[in-house]
Amino acid sequence: MKKKGFKVRRKKKGARLLLVLLLILSFIFIFPAAPIKKVLYPYPYRTIIEEYAEEYNVDPLLVISVIRAESKFRPNSESPKGALGLMQLMPETAKWIADTIGDGSYELSKLKDPARNIQYGTWYIASLEKEFRDITLVLAAYNGGRGHVNEWIRTEQLNLEEIKTQDIPFRETREYVEKVLANYEVYKELYGAK
Repeated sequence: MKKKGFKVRRKKKGARLLLVLLLILSFIFIFPAAPIKKVLYPYPYRTIIEEYAEEYNVDPLLVISVIRAESKFRPNSESPKGALGLMQLMPETAKWIADTIGDGSYELSKLKDPARNIQYGTWYIASLEKEFRDITLVLAAYNGGRGHVNEWIRTEQLNLEEIKTQDIPFRETREYVEKVLANYEVYKELYGAK
């Protein structure tokens, strides 16, 4: 008797799963792809991002692409290495940024504040753009450190005439750059280029 009840429940569960799958497929075919993609690639903190992107002359879609890769939009994120907030800033880097921009109110706890984290992270991207002038190098420096990128250039591990993501020596940094660039392409498609 128990076996028959189990089979009936199993058939009902299978039928529900099939119904859900059909609804999802119908939704995909009925509605345009952009609204669905916008669910997968949201643009939270848009006002803050655009404010600091304008102030520091950075593409806001690059900033949201970094945030998506770094923290998946979670302001309280903390990496095993100690990076904090939406843009996963190391405390020493954030302190240096605060000193450089004249923010005397720096406190470690403020790195989980979206506005402060986005301000510092966007300024840092702008700083890297001035130094490296190539998005691949900028992102590699954001993740792997500007010192490493300068070393890779100096030792010709990276060819400035033809910069290729696959030439980045650190696998983690290489994968990070690829992820952010992929995000960036989708964000430009969905929200328009700068």
